Amino acid sequence: MKVIHLREHPEYLQEAIAYFQSKWASPASMKVYEDSLTHSFADTDLPQWFLLVDNQAAAVPSIIGCGGLITNDFISRMDLMPWLRALYVDPHYRRQGGARLLIDTIKQSAATAGFSTLYLCTDLVSFYEKFGFELMGTGYHPWGEESMIYRYPLQK
Repeated sequence: MKVIHLREHPEYLQEAIAYFQSKWASPASMKVYEDSLTHSFADTDLPQWFLLVDNQAAAVPSIIGCGGLITNDFISRMDLMPWLRALYVDPHYRRQGGARLLIDTIKQSAATAGFSTLYLCTDLVSFYEKFGFELMGTGYHPWGEESMIYRYPLQK
């Protein structure tokens, strides 16, 4: 397994769009992922999208996980950024270090971009703590749900 930065591998764009959509999009939000990934090739710090690939199964590595670094994760705390977003590892590849590879890569990218803290929102209890994230409070989504907000202090 290895993590690749979509910005450095444009040949994965269409496959990445389909993968993110299949894991995270609702019928109403399909275009959100297509638009965000397509426009992530700009020379800006955000957004950044990452793919976890199985580089041993075939001649062309297949996508087995994903994650992003974005300005806001559809959460009420617009004063905070950046956000770790859309972390996913295919069930067959879980418990093999893929989530840690993605999270560590995203942490490093946020630090390299000059951010001092990385945020995420989730309803998963006690998953992100093992990666050093601390619960900081609650946020609210536009569709009415609450999420826990976690933070991770980045090294400069």
